[in-house]
Amino acid sequence: MQVVMSSSLHSLPWSAQTLVSNFNSPLELKQAHAHLIKTNTPLSLIPPSRIASVCALSHLDFSYAHRLLAHFHQRQIVVWNSCLKTLAESDSPFDAILLFRRLREFDVVPDSFTCAFVLKACTALLDDKNGKIIHGVVEKFGFQWNMVLQNMILNFYGLCGEMSTARLVFDKMPQRDVVSWNVMITHLVKSGDFEGAYGFFLRMPERNVRSWTMMISACVHCGKPKEGVQLFLEMEKIGVQVNEVTVVAVLSACADLGALELGMRIHEYSKRSGFGGNVRVLNTLIDMYVKCGCLEEARRVFEEMEKRTIVSWSAMIQGLAIHGHAQEALRFFSMMIEMGVMPNGVTFIGLLHACSHMGLVDEGRRFFSCMTRDYGIIPEIEHYGCMVDLYSRAGLLQEAHEFIMNMPIKPNGVVWGALLGGCKVHKNIELAEEATRHLAELDPLNDGYYIVLSNIYAEAERWEDASRVRKLMKNRGVKKKPGCSSIMVDGVIHEFVAGDDSHSQANEISDMWEKLLDYMKLRGYKPDTSVVLLDVEEKEKEKFLYGHSEKLALCFGLINTSPGSVIRIMKNLRVCEDCHAAFKLISAIVNREIVVRDRNRFHCFKDGACSCQDFW
Repeated sequence: MQVVMSSSLHSLPWSAQTLVSNFNSPLELKQAHAHLIKTNTPLSLIPPSRIASVCALSHLDFSYAHRLLAHFHQRQIVVWNSCLKTLAESDSPFDAILLFRRLREFDVVPDSFTCAFVLKACTALLDDKNGKIIHGVVEKFGFQWNMVLQNMILNFYGLCGEMSTARLVFDKMPQRDVVSWNVMITHLVKSGDFEGAYGFFLRMPERNVRSWTMMISACVHCGKPKEGVQLFLEMEKIGVQVNEVTVVAVLSACADLGALELGMRIHEYSKRSGFGGNVRVLNTLIDMYVKCGCLEEARRVFEEMEKRTIVSWSAMIQGLAIHGHAQEALRFFSMMIEMGVMPNGVTFIGLLHACSHMGLVDEGRRFFSCMTRDYGIIPEIEHYGCMVDLYSRAGLLQEAHEFIMNMPIKPNGVVWGALLGGCKVHKNIELAEEATRHLAELDPLNDGYYIVLSNIYAEAERWEDASRVRKLMKNRGVKKKPGCSSIMVDGVIHEFVAGDDSHSQANEISDMWEKLLDYMKLRGYKPDTSVVLLDVEEKEKEKFLYGHSEKLALCFGLINTSPGSVIRIMKNLRVCEDCHAAFKLISAIVNREIVVRDRNRFHCFKDGACSCQDFW
């Protein structure tokens, strides 16, 4: 076949032009080819990319296209690369791998683009076998110089979970750029190797905003919000310009840490930087204000939003629920439905949470039923846990137990833990023992469950059983988690552990507590030593009570903050009955609002009362 260059496409009749340029099958291509030969028209009028696309997926047709493309001046691999790119980005990326195999069978020499497109298909499929073959081709043809390709290989191994291979590739790379380091950090974080990711971050010769943002997000996801905040402050100090993703990451860290001052500063920065309309930023702001105990600020952000998503509504419903405003949470749900916003599973977790803390058993049952009936939402383990919590708080322990037995999915530690909590409040030893047997299998190293059962025995003055449980903890290597409370003053987080007197202001804290104690006793306060479930003298029990971490943090806050300002305390465990009663009195004595976030919920103490219907 000889390519003749004497005519143009426009010289052909309209029907021939259509046939030559718009053929849709190998048969139509052959008809166009035959017409051009018959009319002595150059074959170059046929679009080569179209030849490739209609013949790529058939072995016989590929052979024909291969011979035909040999008569074009354009390199064949350039034509096939266009086809490979389309297939790799299609719904059937494996077709790109099949086409690559045919190219190799016909000795079409690949280039770096070929490898990139096929590797993209392997990555989409997580096809480690063919991905390794492409890696071999890269090595064979000497494409190691191509940084984009090397970074794609790193990402491929990371997504396939082969971090050891990714590290080998990274170590052997002749050159690396910031993307190479970021890819490694991303996959180390995803694989759960936070320390390894942080090690890479520290060794980076240069970092961009993505590098910093990834590490801040990693800190949040790994339960290290304090370190995330510190990284942000360092990033800010050296002048790295943050973006919306960074803002979301650091706001999440502030939410977990209770770092309200920094969160408010980031809020102001977002407004100045034009992020104020970003829905994701605004949703994270709502979550941050909720978790820092500033429900009104969360509401203000919500009300000022031009566009609200289901995440916005769910965050407010959950926030109202954990702050003890259950009726308002239900009202928000009604408003949401009236506005045509469809709820999701998270919405119903907030609603069930609200019903649980208000003792709204019938409403809780109704919401649980309508999830599937009205909205097609299949309940997940969190919803079942909320229902068990609802029944347990209401004292319907047998109903809670029956509910667990009839669950269509296996109950987890949270579900049995909710029943155990109800058994403690309503003093049901038999069900508590059953719940603990399941918990010992599901979550054997969780100290909380052993402690609750031991406390149930102690309240019933079954000291031998209480001792047996604590001995069992020791034998299994389970250590009791100490109560820890934190408070932020002037941008610095101060942490207090129960019974700790090592703080630099320990004497002042002790003096402050003694003063408060005198005022409290005048108002009828009596230490509730029943919460100290040890077989010791009353005076010793009182000493334990007075050393609770949230009391130490409160006294520190009263000493170091201005009169009238709100005191915000975060605690890792549940607030006990005695601290709950004491804080109500203290809020009236010092005329201060005291917000405590414990493991379960928020307690907003003001004018001698708490926002919660119950303290549990």
